[in-house]
Amino acid sequence: MIRFAIAFVLLSLANSLFAEEGMFLFSNPPKKAVVEKYGFEMSDGWLETAQKATLRFPNGTGSFVSGNGLIMTNHHIASAQLQALSTEENDLLSNGFYAKTEAEELPCPSLELLALQSYEDVSEKVKSAVKPEMSLEEAEKARRAVIARIEKEATDATGLQCNVVTLYQGGQYHLYRYKKYADVRLVFAPEQQAGSFGGDPDNFEYPRYCLDCAFFRAYEDGKPAATPHHFGWAKENVKNDELVFVSGHPGRTNRAYVPLHLKFQRDVVLPRTLQKLYRLETVYSVYAERSEENKRRIKNELDYIKNSRKVRTGQQAGLLDPALMMQKNVEDDIFWSTFQRDERLFKERATLPNLNEILQSWMGVLNLYQFVEQGDAFPARTFQIARMLVRLAYELEKPNDQRLSEYQDSNLDSLKRSLFSEAPIYEDVEILKLENGLTFCSEVLGATDPILGLDAKSPIQRATELVKGTRLFAVEERKRIAEGGIKAIEESSDPMIKLAVAADPHARKVRKQFETTVDEPLKQAYAKIADWKFQLFGDTFYPDATFTLRLSYGTVKGYTEDDGTAVPPWTVIDGMFERAASHKNVPPFDMPESWAKAKGKLDLTMPFNLVSTNDIIGGNSGSPLFNKNAEVVGLIFDGNLQSLSSDMIYTDVQSRAVSVHAAGIVEALRKVYDMGRIADELGN
Repeated sequence: MIRFAIAFVLLSLANSLFAEEGMFLFSNPPKKAVVEKYGFEMSDGWLETAQKATLRFPNGTGSFVSGNGLIMTNHHIASAQLQALSTEENDLLSNGFYAKTEAEELPCPSLELLALQSYEDVSEKVKSAVKPEMSLEEAEKARRAVIARIEKEATDATGLQCNVVTLYQGGQYHLYRYKKYADVRLVFAPEQQAGSFGGDPDNFEYPRYCLDCAFFRAYEDGKPAATPHHFGWAKENVKNDELVFVSGHPGRTNRAYVPLHLKFQRDVVLPRTLQKLYRLETVYSVYAERSEENKRRIKNELDYIKNSRKVRTGQQAGLLDPALMMQKNVEDDIFWSTFQRDERLFKERATLPNLNEILQSWMGVLNLYQFVEQGDAFPARTFQIARMLVRLAYELEKPNDQRLSEYQDSNLDSLKRSLFSEAPIYEDVEILKLENGLTFCSEVLGATDPILGLDAKSPIQRATELVKGTRLFAVEERKRIAEGGIKAIEESSDPMIKLAVAADPHARKVRKQFETTVDEPLKQAYAKIADWKFQLFGDTFYPDATFTLRLSYGTVKGYTEDDGTAVPPWTVIDGMFERAASHKNVPPFDMPESWAKAKGKLDLTMPFNLVSTNDIIGGNSGSPLFNKNAEVVGLIFDGNLQSLSSDMIYTDVQSRAVSVHAAGIVEALRKVYDMGRIADELGN
């Protein structure tokens, strides 16, 4: 079996020579691999431009594309801002927004963007704080305290937002220093018909015909920010098999998980998540169908739920694929057989925490952690605000290094921006969410569980009572309570505050239990495995995605479907018109009116969407696709169906990243939306 396994892995390694797997850290870019395969050397200056020009959005990625603070991202990444800025009279999400002049660019008060300026390996500082004789609880406290201290010292010294990020599941810790852009304004977004043409049926499909793009601008001191580190815009269309790169913030992958952990995801975590998502999709869809205004109020969240459901379904399909699981088992067998041949390392095997026991502990806290601490029982925005206010009051009484991580000094500005956001909150949506959360929780924990606080009422009665009684819709009320601290919390008669106060001891208890019996031992286990891999194989392997900045490389390339159908590397604008006609212009394949009017002006042969072999995952949405000259050739907005298993494993046979073609973006800006000023600023 070992000989067979070794042969299998050697074959896999041989195949990988032709694959572009990897979400690489900018501190350890794949310079050697790119030079050997493509003859291109990534200079330090080239890497610095890509790093500092790439921005972290709260739900994805963006990038600077001019020296005047202009930012490119996806329409679906911008959708939360579009919905927040919309009114019943002017639905920016559906209708789009076009600032014809700089003065018309629309402030987004709740939006905050981060650009990574520098990084430092602080692994030794963090790891040395945890002593062998410490209990799991002591180890978790010690690690949290040293991280808080490192972050605060760095923030005080630089004035930047500084966060310690966990890499290799705890094998390394890096300090990331971010420049924050808090004055961000909306410049352009197409109507949703164009931004998500094809809707849910076309999601994760290819060929595609979407203008999934939007533009913002960063301001400093009331003027457009000077951004010398920015991507250029390609003057020529990208070619088939051309080398291309993606910089962005991939959300999460589980490629380093051992097979037992993957099976736990397959059998426990993913089915539970899918149960919640299917439920939410049904509840939100029924609400949306009742009126156009309902549809507007819930559309962004409903689209997010549908997308998440499709992603998790693809991940589950991957884990149910025997071939994928066999490959993960073989990889694990090879690692341990190599490990056992190293006598020095083999003696350390007994120090590895028992993963089976950790996962059993996870099972023991799963329900309460999901419903009480993660908030699935109380998903209303007003409850989330109430909990933030309650925890803010009590956490600020503690030394910085003893607080919950989200209330430490390095995170307070962002937390308060969210807490005091002017984004609209709708009473009927709040009741809908809270009723569903209470009902779902009662089905799992039992309707009489005191944590629910139903007080002999039905979920709809309790939800209505809480939402109609709270005053937390008003930002001034939130500020008043925040400024009043513990005294204001204890004196508050607001029912949502009182619920948060009642639920918080249960939430803190289960959070502590999860952190000390699940999260901390998992960190210790994977840190050991990562350290052993470093010793055996060096630092040639990349860490799993953690929403930290990464770089991937690949080529523009079509593929062949299982039925033998050849899929081209790019589509053209005329395909959008043909697809609308073939579906008789019925939503979500209805042709946007602006495009129908502009058809005579458009070059229908212009490339529109394209695919490449770059290794991406959720969080890369909005990432720039760029060439060797650091020029934008596309804008990542999706993957195809075959890419959904890339959470666990990468393949470039059919898996593809899907982008809006740079040429298609400019064609639309000039000829559909009369936004030549932005096309000119892009240098095109």
